Amino acid sequence: MAYVSVQTDDFDLNAEVACIRAGNQDIGAVVSFIGTVRDIDGSLRSMTLEHYPGMTEQELERIANEAEKRWPLIGCRIIHRFGTLKPADNIVLVITASRHRSAAFEAADFLMDFLKSNAPFWKKETTAGKEQWVEAKAADEQALERWNS
Repeated sequence: MAYVSVQTDDFDLNAEVACIRAGNQDIGAVVSFIGTVRDIDGSLRSMTLEHYPGMTEQELERIANEAEKRWPLIGCRIIHRFGTLKPADNIVLVITASRHRSAAFEAADFLMDFLKSNAPFWKKETTAGKEQWVEAKAADEQALERWNS
């Protein structure tokens, strides 16, 4: 069963993994991914993520349910933060658990590709000189193509 959270608070990787593993003796693999705010050229002061409550959670649940249909997952956890974040802050956590590593790795990769492209979040970067909304990247859309075949 997938658990999805959209929150302002940071998350604790160890606590989240322990939660997935609790009572699940058949887990053979746990894969986690943490996405962070990156400051490519040293000018980023903050990134603000906005979303529509209710709609965002529903879309994340839909994406997680799709992963559970495609792979034999024992556990799936998505946490996505919103609000104003600083460089190196955590933005997203994806954890997948399965009996075998290939399913856990593939499902985590699938989830991140879909979160990057389909999760309804809007990002605004603030630098020393300006604020600007972050445009979607063509590479993120191209990454989805492999899951459609």
